[in-house]
Amino acid sequence: MKLYSTNLKAPEVSFQEALITGLAPDRGLYMPKSLPTFSKEEIDSFKDVSYPEIAYRVLNKVLEGEVDDKSLKAIIYDAYNYDVPLEKVDDITYIMRLDRGPTASFKDFAARMMARLMQYYLKKEERQLTILTATSGDTGSAVAHAFYGLDNIRVIVLFPQDEVSDRQRKQMTTLGENITALSIDGKFDDCQAMVKQAFADEELSHLNLSSANSINIGRLVPQSIYYFYAYLKLRDYPEELIVSIPSGNFGNMMGCVLAKTMGVPIKKILASVNENDEVPTFLDCGKYAKIVPSKNCLSNAMNVGHPSNLSRLIAIYGGEMDEIGNISKEPDMESLRNDIYSGSVTDSETKATIKEIYEQYGILIEPHGAVGVKGLLEFRSQTGDNTLAVTLETAHPAKFPEHVKNETGVEPELPQSLKEVEGKEEYMDYLSTDYSGFKKYLQEKLI
Repeated sequence: MKLYSTNLKAPEVSFQEALITGLAPDRGLYMPKSLPTFSKEEIDSFKDVSYPEIAYRVLNKVLEGEVDDKSLKAIIYDAYNYDVPLEKVDDITYIMRLDRGPTASFKDFAARMMARLMQYYLKKEERQLTILTATSGDTGSAVAHAFYGLDNIRVIVLFPQDEVSDRQRKQMTTLGENITALSIDGKFDDCQAMVKQAFADEELSHLNLSSANSINIGRLVPQSIYYFYAYLKLRDYPEELIVSIPSGNFGNMMGCVLAKTMGVPIKKILASVNENDEVPTFLDCGKYAKIVPSKNCLSNAMNVGHPSNLSRLIAIYGGEMDEIGNISKEPDMESLRNDIYSGSVTDSETKATIKEIYEQYGILIEPHGAVGVKGLLEFRSQTGDNTLAVTLETAHPAKFPEHVKNETGVEPELPQSLKEVEGKEEYMDYLSTDYSGFKKYLQEKLI
């Protein structure tokens, strides 16, 4: 696999180099020049196998020549040792629960594969690495747990101090050892901007920094797998499927775009957002404007005013966007709108959807999953399209117990992964959004 930068000013690299470096030197995001496609016969042959086996068969073709077969299979089966339920809502709607991993978040799917692949390459080269990652909620905990205890990788997680839930924070701050949590007096976009600036800072190049955010292509490739899985468990080729994806930084949605590119018959991708509606506005009018500062909504992991992965989406459709949101070449808007619909969901609609789904079906969902469900319902209302659909539940309801209980009267039962962090001592450092202070912190911390 060869990858290029969305800013088009950096050399092409291998998957290994893109994974280890994270961000391209021109501040662009790495994208595959091409992806393999899967025929009807290949997709049909995956029908009755397990999630890890589907992952192995897909990634073995995507990463051909990058990882030996034996190591790849061992990595995948170790990473995906938990269930991926598809819960029926009604005859045309399913919820895919991506909340059964060790941090009860969909981010486990990408983070666990990424950590194991990075360790595979670093051990071969006898190298050390420091992961910098910004989180609006679940990424930080998933990355922290995925890399916890690895002796050749250190992790520094930046999170906005007032915009993560207590349980999300504790999953990052109770680990210690090779994991450092940084509480930032600002927004997620501030955290992300500081991380990106550090990557591009030549005076920090000796620190061997990399990323585990969805700016890293190593996150997106594993996330394509659960779209193969959902299709295979719900449809028979060539029937189509609609997917509704709660979207913040748009990495999850890009995983779906990659799956569609590789041949999964996805009729429409619904990128459902909260009140940070810069992408729906862009698709409606063709003009892009960031939301600064981002709006603080119940679905906190989606409080993103400028999604990094939008530059990847625009690249897929023939356009060019730089890292700060300037579009120098327009994408094919007709094709983009044909494939992707993006709707905005208010906090009041989010609450009402949590209540409605519980009262009608006895199903508990949290705010992010509610955004996905409401986005699907709005799409059906506007278009009359009742194609079979799957909507993603990206976090366990117990991560947001107050919101769930307020709307349903039910206290979500804690999974074991969340029980373990209750009462543990927290360790974190505090910084402002001033980059010079962050730079000094890194220089002193990573001696």
